[in-house]
Amino acid sequence: MNHQPGSRSGIQLRGFRFWIAFLLFLSTIICYLDRLTISILAPVIKQDLSLSNFQYAGISTWFLVSYSVFQTVFGRIYDRIGTRKAFSAAISLWSVSAMLHAFARSITGFAVFRFALGIGEAGNWPGSIKAIAEWFPPKQRAFGLSIVNCGAALGSVIAPPLIVWLQLRFGWKAAFIVTGVLGFAWLVLWLLFYQSPEKSRFLSRQELDYIRNTGIQDARMKQAGADQTVRTSWSEVVRHRQVWGIVLARFFGDPIWWLYLIWLPSYLYDVRGFSMKDIGAFAWVPFLASGIGSLTGGWLSGFLIQRGHSVNKARKTAILIPTFLMPLGIVAVYTPSPVWALFCMSLVLFGFQFWVNNIQTLPSDYFPKQYVASVAGLSQTGAGIGSMLFTLSIGWIVDHFSYTPVLIIAGILGPAATASMFLLCGKIEKLKT
Repeated sequence: MNHQPGSRSGIQLRGFRFWIAFLLFLSTIICYLDRLTISILAPVIKQDLSLSNFQYAGISTWFLVSYSVFQTVFGRIYDRIGTRKAFSAAISLWSVSAMLHAFARSITGFAVFRFALGIGEAGNWPGSIKAIAEWFPPKQRAFGLSIVNCGAALGSVIAPPLIVWLQLRFGWKAAFIVTGVLGFAWLVLWLLFYQSPEKSRFLSRQELDYIRNTGIQDARMKQAGADQTVRTSWSEVVRHRQVWGIVLARFFGDPIWWLYLIWLPSYLYDVRGFSMKDIGAFAWVPFLASGIGSLTGGWLSGFLIQRGHSVNKARKTAILIPTFLMPLGIVAVYTPSPVWALFCMSLVLFGFQFWVNNIQTLPSDYFPKQYVASVAGLSQTGAGIGSMLFTLSIGWIVDHFSYTPVLIIAGILGPAATASMFLLCGKIEKLKT
């Protein structure tokens, strides 16, 4: 039964848009548990399979290949079939793929299952960005996305101790099974609670009016409903320089995140002398800082908007400030203390999530809702391509030199990303499409 805005029925939950953000927060936790399992177990898996750093990078790169391509594919899928169906398909695929890692017996097996995992997980961010755009007015979107981004941080905080414990207690294969099963538990909640705002039986008329009347709502979307489809062509999407400014920002910026996500346990093990127990005890610290950065970044831009600043000034302020923190990974290279190295890396990830939380709002800041998932997906593809190229380069550089050049290059990427966005995007305001 479809519940129309004029005749709402069922159990109505106050602030239900935050329930939706919480669901997306949970999916992102699961997403990061699944993708981090192999990174945390890398020292063990590399020893078991006698892998070089370049070979390990190759396995990780297969994930990024599919993740990059299917970000754009999923963006179009979300815009065509709706958030509820597309997200259900995405998490089902990535959960099955995560579990299949337990049965890999070779580099090829891991590469195939990482590729499949990347296809499924590619649906998480376009879907989350589209859902937040559907459920939150513009002044709250950065904060809504900050809640979702905290899932990346909390998943990364939970992953090291949980996965190391599972590995030490039951073996590394059990870690893949346990993390994969969690996605199906989430799917039950998703199917129970998620509809578009116009159809949701849990959303009050008052909150629906707040979401819609405080936003800039495209007339066609009002008529069709947020989970209905309004077809757009690629030529309509890519003709805007703002799209390419967002794509380039993600291309240069996201490799910073993936450097730490994929390589931090190996760096701590190989360079700083950490044991697997030490990794479980301390590798989560930079990711906790990233969660704080995500919330801070989302809060700051929303606070500035509420204080009367334009979206343009608020977003750009919240993008510029953390840009100066991301180069601190260079300092980590030269400090002899593992504690200070972790502290510098924590500031880098605090800055990155502060930064990217506001970059991710730009598709909904610039474009009407029928464009949002497509632009978000394209930007995620740019992020994936940059991360893929950097990840594969890291394996070769570490095998032939050290982590030092890698961390220096990563320190330069943050300012390059912000400069690309500022130069190409111009003023942040809704475009006439």
